[in-house]
Amino acid sequence: MHLHLRDGEMLDSVAPLSAKYFSGAIIMPNLIPPVTDKDMLISYRDRIYNAIGDEVFEPYMTLFFKTDYDYDFLKSIRDDLTAIKLYPAGITTNSESGVEGFDIDELKPILDTMSELGIPLCIHGESNGFVMDREAEFIPIYEKLATAFPNLKIIMEHITTAKSVEALEKYENLYATITLHHLMITLDDVAGGMLKPHLFCKPIAKRPEDREALLRVALSAHPKVMFGSDSAPHPKHTKEAPGCAAGIFTAPIALPLLTELFEKHNSLDNLQNFVSTNAQKIYNITPTKKQVVLEKGDMDIPLLYGDVVPMMAGKKCSWNLITLRA
Repeated sequence: MHLHLRDGEMLDSVAPLSAKYFSGAIIMPNLIPPVTDKDMLISYRDRIYNAIGDEVFEPYMTLFFKTDYDYDFLKSIRDDLTAIKLYPAGITTNSESGVEGFDIDELKPILDTMSELGIPLCIHGESNGFVMDREAEFIPIYEKLATAFPNLKIIMEHITTAKSVEALEKYENLYATITLHHLMITLDDVAGGMLKPHLFCKPIAKRPEDREALLRVALSAHPKVMFGSDSAPHPKHTKEAPGCAAGIFTAPIALPLLTELFEKHNSLDNLQNFVSTNAQKIYNITPTKKQVVLEKGDMDIPLLYGDVVPMMAGKKCSWNLITLRA
């Protein structure tokens, strides 16, 4: 429920890796230039369909948030649109044209329209403060929006902190996605020894107590949380470089690693709800049924998928994807 497919050659390379094992995904709009009108959205969706070939996969499309979207425009695109994604300006990859400041009066017209049309608002919730505090500093904005627009479904994307879990419980219209990597790693894994660029992402991994809070709600399949991979491919040379690009690539290995994680915590019975069922209810979507079969047995994680290094490259997972059933 949170996926980066990029565009061009990268799209052609990575899209089939998600489409093979998932029946749909919320597609992020932060291309260059970002997806901001109907023609761009339809064209991008068509390029995704072309990239995945015969795979059964629904790209649930999003627009890059702009304050000047009006009612007529959003109504005209509603049937092709699943959500709108809001980025604070400059906070992550290709977000330079995002929102600066969060003035309720300025945001009110579009958020009222989204509330009326039932369009969820997805938010990358970080301030531009100290990197470990950015998500926590954004929580008052979530609270302000949730209170001012009670009929607006707000998705806190890729939450990483215990404070975000607390906010989730306070407001009926707040929901959240959680990534695989934030369930597995802390900042110590990224930078506690030798720097590991392929574990660098935004928001950055946090403290052990934050990971424990995420695990608690994910492993219990809390009805307001859902898996969102935030799988974000970058070419190897942009990750292993000064000015390392932010993003972790997990799309083709997410299901085996999640199965391993849930088994470790005796929570396999909750995996289906976390990965799929909760998301279908939250977004009110009905993707084509696709059954993925996994078996216990070592899977070797490749060093590369094309020119992209996956999380845990060269390591083993104790579960293996073996087949699909229609």
